[in-house]
Amino acid sequence: MTSIDDTKKEMRAYEMARNEFYDFLDTKVAKKDNGQFDFETSKDLNAKEVYELFFKLDYQARKVRGLLIEARDIKVG
Repeated sequence: MTSIDDTKKEMRAYEMARNEFYDFLDTKVAKKDNGQFDFETSKDLNAKEVYELFFKLDYQARKVRGLLIEARDIKVG
């Protein structure tokens, strides 16, 4: 079983990837008056850059998911 310290490390890495992804969106995508991202007016996003950031976030989320399944002995599928 994964140690609590290793789990905390992976959770911190997840938070960092999530923050990096949203920081990117905050700097590249305008927002509507209601605070939602306005993707219609932000057409010059670099798809490769978006994908790389999303992949890091998704990869880390899958790692954390695995740790939680392991920690709780959850049967999936």
